[in-house]
Amino acid sequence: MNNKKGWIEIVEAFIAILLVAGVLLVVLNKGTLGKTDVSEQVYSSQISILREIETNDAFRGEILAISSLPADVPLDIKQRIDLRTPNYLICLGRVCALNDKCNLANAPSKDIYAQSVLITSTLQQTGYVQLKLFCWAK
Repeated sequence: MNNKKGWIEIVEAFIAILLVAGVLLVVLNKGTLGKTDVSEQVYSSQISILREIETNDAFRGEILAISSLPADVPLDIKQRIDLRTPNYLICLGRVCALNDKCNLANAPSKDIYAQSVLITSTLQQTGYVQLKLFCWAK
């Protein structure tokens, strides 16, 4: 009879340890259980938008014609960015000098995804600037 009592206590202790470990895991992962990782989708959308602007000669000319940097993107480029941005994102573009840090003014308190591309000279203009695209979830 004593042998059975010892095994029952061991099983009870094991179950208690499993319950405590389960509760700890749930509490520690509470912040990450509901979140989905959209970073890969955001980055691929950003790269697609930036490549489209980078390969368009008219857009490149407009960006290179901006005299005071850093600056917001011209209106037609902003419209193209808005048109190509997925519904779940908000994206803003900034044009900065090549060696600038190119930060977003009045950044929201959310996860911000940023990608940049080098805009180089056209046949009529020479210069190098960076176009940086900042996106975050709505």
